[in-house]
Amino acid sequence: MPINLQKGQKVDLTKGNEGLNSIMVGLGWDVNVYDGGSQFDLDACAFLVGENGKATAPGDFIFYGNKTHSSGAVNHLGDNLTGDGDGDDEQIMVDLSKVPANIAKISFTVTIYDGETRRQNFGQVSNAFIRLLDNATGTELIRYDLGEDFSIETSVVVGELYRHGGEWKFNAIGNGFSGGLAALCSHYGVETA
Repeated sequence: MPINLQKGQKVDLTKGNEGLNSIMVGLGWDVNVYDGGSQFDLDACAFLVGENGKATAPGDFIFYGNKTHSSGAVNHLGDNLTGDGDGDDEQIMVDLSKVPANIAKISFTVTIYDGETRRQNFGQVSNAFIRLLDNATGTELIRYDLGEDFSIETSVVVGELYRHGGEWKFNAIGNGFSGGLAALCSHYGVETA
């Protein structure tokens, strides 16, 4: 039975789950009925950051254009251009045993591709969630269903894995940003072209 979190809740991931190293992070969403002329394309990303909350290198930003971290710790399984269907729309694999020592957190985000230009925002998205599964057993460990609290935001920090006392924990964040991917990259100290 997974632990269902509310916004702002934190929970132990590895404490009590001895030997847990390989997890699958599934992110999903639905688009409300929308007649704007353009398809929605939402993209899951991961930012590996140090104690200061900033990426330590450009390769610490994992997305459809940079699918695998140099350490092998984080691997994006591919871009879903439509989000159609049930279940996870995009998945990111994390091997906690390979996360470099200088990485304190892994933040998981979702952005609307070209949201400002297409006049799309998270007020038009529903049923968004993040879930963490033990990759070895397929057991769902944690689930966080985002509320419908968004309006003009074009990107959301959904949740984060973070180190605490030699263990890994998960924090249900659910904070929206306007400015899309560029705003997120700026927040995490990643330079964009």
